[in-house]
Amino acid sequence: MTFTIENELPGSGILTVRLGNRVTLSCGDAYAIRPTLGWMDADVMDPPYLFRAEGGGQYRKARQGGMDQIVDEQLHKGFDHAILNPLLCGAAVVFCHNDQLAKLLPYLDGSFERLALCMWRKKNPQPLANKHYRPDSEFYVHCWSRGYHPQGTLADKARTVDAYSVRGKAKFGHPTVKPDAVMDKIVRNVAGSTICDPFMGTGSTGVAAVKAGKAFVGIEQNPTHFETACHRIAAALEGTAQ
Repeated sequence: MTFTIENELPGSGILTVRLGNRVTLSCGDAYAIRPTLGWMDADVMDPPYLFRAEGGGQYRKARQGGMDQIVDEQLHKGFDHAILNPLLCGAAVVFCHNDQLAKLLPYLDGSFERLALCMWRKKNPQPLANKHYRPDSEFYVHCWSRGYHPQGTLADKARTVDAYSVRGKAKFGHPTVKPDAVMDKIVRNVAGSTICDPFMGTGSTGVAAVKAGKAFVGIEQNPTHFETACHRIAAALEGTAQ
């Protein structure tokens, strides 16, 4: 697929790629770009978690730099909750670390009409605990305003989804890629026809949105991951999603 590439504002550092008439991808700062995009039916995001990134011992060494990459890319520093704005979206889905829930849930409860705490249960969790519980699951919160309640069949509306963690070549050079099965379920659950992912990574949300026939807007600040996302989503548009 041919990319249409443009610089939205000269000197802004924002590079935008358009794929067909239903996908727009921007490389830049989500906190600056997202407010300019206007209304989206759903914001679906996997923002930087807030957690202790030290420790791990011998297993960390055996992972060949996965946690080190998280630290290098500052993916353990958390995110500004203000990007979850009910004036800009009908619903939001946000992944988070267990330790972020105490602050995130009250913020969302005061912003959206209702919410549900959901979970991805990993079929192949990492064999470590690092002075915590074993990371055999990850939480995500689905919150919504009136008219944007969860969609899908009764089976789709389960609060849990079981899937294998993405490893090896399927990680696309990113340390925290979410499985297709998880993102496909989430996209089935969100109402409306437009989805934005302000922390796009390598484009898993975009691939799921394209497969579901929804318009997608993605934002990613890392140029390497952005390029990967462009190619993955273009492949999805051509019916050959990786």
